[in-house]
Amino acid sequence: METIGYICESEIDCVMRFFETLFLDEVNDFISKLDIKATRKILYNIDLAEQTNDPKILKKLRNDIWEFRIHYNKVQYRLLAFWDKTDKTSTLVIATHGFIKKENKVPKNEIEKAIKLRTQYLKHKTL
Repeated sequence: METIGYICESEIDCVMRFFETLFLDEVNDFISKLDIKATRKILYNIDLAEQTNDPKILKKLRNDIWEFRIHYNKVQYRLLAFWDKTDKTSTLVIATHGFIKKENKVPKNEIEKAIKLRTQYLKHKTL
């Protein structure tokens, strides 16, 4: 059963969310180097994925690693991520890092990097 939360800016302005996304430092570094329009498109798509849980935007790769898929201005942006359901009150998606996809498949080294960052995150979270 999926948990759906609500983010409310005011009593009138509530948005349904399937999950909340948190960025690790590497994602912030990646996004900060992009032009403003690409950054806006990435943030828009993540917001849309949170509201719709659309598998075209957030797709499972393997080993509990998922990818946010963003296509903008003929460039394929990817943010790799994993689910953190350790807190029973909220569902988080942790975005580990970003890159520009240049091949048909996500490079193995990018998936391995996401797995390593996931392991580090979960280890530090339990401390």
